[in-house]
Amino acid sequence: MKSTGIIRKVDELGRIVLPIELRRTLDIAERDELEIFMENDRIVLQKFEPACLFCGSSRALITYRGKNVCQSCVNKMSEY
Repeated sequence: MKSTGIIRKVDELGRIVLPIELRRTLDIAERDELEIFMENDRIVLQKFEPACLFCGSSRALITYRGKNVCQSCVNKMSEY
């Protein structure tokens, strides 16, 4: 993991500010969704990219009952 040397404090509501340099580098804009998860003893922030529930593809997604399914998997399911 690459160290940036940037240190931020957590405010009273548990928020931190991501420096503009990191947001530009990672193409994170205002209102973008970030996925938060733990990896061993680390907190990881990752830009959220919707993906197909079945194959993980992020192309041609359809949302059905709150789940993302790609057109390819929809076509395969219609064969059954």
